[in-house]
Amino acid sequence: MKRALIVVDVQNDFCEGGSLPVFGGADVARRITELLHRWSAGGPDAPEYAVAVATQDHHIDPGHHFSAAPDFVDTWPPHCVSGSDGVAFHPNLDPEPFDAVFRKGEFAAAYSGFEGSDAEGVALADWLRRQEVTDVDICGIATDYCVRATTLDALKQGFGTRVLTDLCAGVQPGTSAAAIDEVRNAGAAVA
Repeated sequence: MKRALIVVDVQNDFCEGGSLPVFGGADVARRITELLHRWSAGGPDAPEYAVAVATQDHHIDPGHHFSAAPDFVDTWPPHCVSGSDGVAFHPNLDPEPFDAVFRKGEFAAAYSGFEGSDAEGVALADWLRRQEVTDVDICGIATDYCVRATTLDALKQGFGTRVLTDLCAGVQPGTSAAAIDEVRNAGAAVA
């Protein structure tokens, strides 16, 4: 069994001060960095990950995903625009330990990290399988949107899947709790 850590969309636009801020995002970024540093350093309390990867919303022209009058369900204000500061990882997140980064949503809405690909065009599921990964831990932003979608797709792809809720930030408590119930009912472990 090989386990990977998937860090979902811990970007400036999704943290306090960004165009679609999620309360607690900056703190989640800091705590994920602490986990990544423990993993990188090794030692008795280090998590046992074979690899760690990140996803990034990365919009060039996502069509109807952006709107001047967003409904915050299917349409959103512009965010994570290619070349902008908003697309970058939050400064509290150290990207150095990542083995790969998977960008998603260039020309359409994309919530799941499994819709993304790395710089060579390799999809996340294929990349994980090449690393012989069988299980994944998922954390990041936002619990009720991209973490939820990434978790459901990890399950569909056949990975043993666990959500690290203490390393997630959600848009709203009610929808975040519903998302956790949904992924648990779909077969994900919740830690």
